[in-house]
Amino acid sequence: MTSTARTVRTKRGIGGAALAALLATAGTGTAYAYWSATGSGAGSATAGTMQTVTVDALVAGDTPKTTLIPGGSADVVLRLTNPNPYDIQVYSVASNGPAAADANHPGCTTTGVSFTGTTAPLSPATYVAANSSALITLPGAAAMDTTSLAACQGATFSLPVIVEARK
Repeated sequence: MTSTARTVRTKRGIGGAALAALLATAGTGTAYAYWSATGSGAGSATAGTMQTVTVDALVAGDTPKTTLIPGGSADVVLRLTNPNPYDIQVYSVASNGPAAADANHPGCTTTGVSFTGTTAPLSPATYVAANSSALITLPGAAAMDTTSLAACQGATFSLPVIVEARK
């Protein structure tokens, strides 16, 4: 009797193994069909365009902490306006032409004023928030040499600059 019971257990063990193998094979077939599915179609995307960041030098209420004198340097204050729906990084600021005195100083034909641009990237990193304006001060970026005429005394100078901004 003992041997008959062993035989029955052995047959059940073989049946269970066969069922397990069958289920494993069925599962594999299902997974294979799922992962080998194919399809086709078309899609498209459009890259957005960054809007122009505007730069204004001194506007009402903005005042530099230093002023130019012959043989010296002074801070340059820029107001940057970011019309984009995301923050931008001010990457660099470079000169874009000669300095010009304001209209109230027509005799200031030789200004002696120059602008020293920044290294790229601007350090520390400077950002302008989305849809806003920010003042950026560039310490000692304007200089006046001794060739400046006396008629330039008290003038405000326009310094054309190019600002590189990145998303």
